[in-house]
Amino acid sequence: MYGNFISYISGADIITSAFKPGGSMRRCPLKLVTSAVPILTIALSLVWITGINGREKVELKEVARSERQWTGVAVSTEGRIFVSYPRWSDNVPFSVGELMPDGEVKPFPDKGWNAWVAGLSPKEHLICVQSVYIDGDNSLWILDAANPKFEGVIKDGPKLLKIDLKTNRIVRTIYFDESVAPYTSYLNDVRIDTKKGYAYLTDSGTGALITINLSDGRARRVMGNHFSTECERIVVKINGKVWRRTDGRIPRFHVDGIALDKAGKYLYYHALSGLTLYRINTKLLQDTAPDEQNVKIEAIEITGPVDGMEFGPDGNLYLAAIEDSSIKRITPARKFETVIQDPRLAWPDSLAVGPDGFIYVTTSQTHWWDKPPGPYRLFKFKPL
Repeated sequence: MYGNFISYISGADIITSAFKPGGSMRRCPLKLVTSAVPILTIALSLVWITGINGREKVELKEVARSERQWTGVAVSTEGRIFVSYPRWSDNVPFSVGELMPDGEVKPFPDKGWNAWVAGLSPKEHLICVQSVYIDGDNSLWILDAANPKFEGVIKDGPKLLKIDLKTNRIVRTIYFDESVAPYTSYLNDVRIDTKKGYAYLTDSGTGALITINLSDGRARRVMGNHFSTECERIVVKINGKVWRRTDGRIPRFHVDGIALDKAGKYLYYHALSGLTLYRINTKLLQDTAPDEQNVKIEAIEITGPVDGMEFGPDGNLYLAAIEDSSIKRITPARKFETVIQDPRLAWPDSLAVGPDGFIYVTTSQTHWWDKPPGPYRLFKFKPL
């Protein structure tokens, strides 16, 4: 059982015996394999799940399901739903789609951008999209890691696209060179601060944060080789079973989930192969020359391994907990709670808040590799 843990630390500190900064945490290579086909249907099933400490019940509603693996989800102010399908196999006909009311998923922004095959221009096609995100101005952002099947980044492929949802047209593209997205990187998640004009990314492939000044598009890697952005040497257990690759090795993932508080003051982040949730003042990330190894980092909670994170409309930080198929949250008073625990949340992946106050969550079933026992699903729930 994970207990509360709060501390201010610097890069030179050891904050718990569970991990230490240094070589024991560095370089945890990744490789995922999956296979699926693009079939999706709308599901209307409803179930009541016992919630926090058994005192409340949270309604978990299945919105849609797919035979093809998805990870990212974003919901616009009009309720439009967008999903992303990372290219973790050869059977990925498109990277980003819009879920229509009738259950069909249409390539977005169009078929052309989703038609990449080896040899086509990486600058004008989506190659391997992990995340989609709606910003405070209701624009859709698409993060292209450009690292298909984790076999290496395609040159000129890593990019961040901004789409105007009034016209469904790309209005901005920010490309990343090797200094920001090296060959072994995997750009995983994105958050946008429209008020301060910054974007923040995670790199789960090599362990780093990336900050982008949106006024001029300049991007920088920060906190690389820092213990807070790298994996911890833990063994992840999904519902009690050790998570292994198909060859028996233990997977290791660096910083993955990311969340920005409403004021844009703090960026929260967490390694997938890790126990600890951290946060950093965004002013430090905007500094052009921070002392990254000795910057003040705050350890918020020992949460266990989590994937996606997002602040809900109630001000709580919601976490997709992969080990016990649950959604957890941390309140402003730093109380750590389980909101929903349900076996259908098979590897809860990404979280997004809809205009109706519901929180949406995808299930990517990553622990099953290319042989999931059932379809991939999209759920939503309303915090109580």
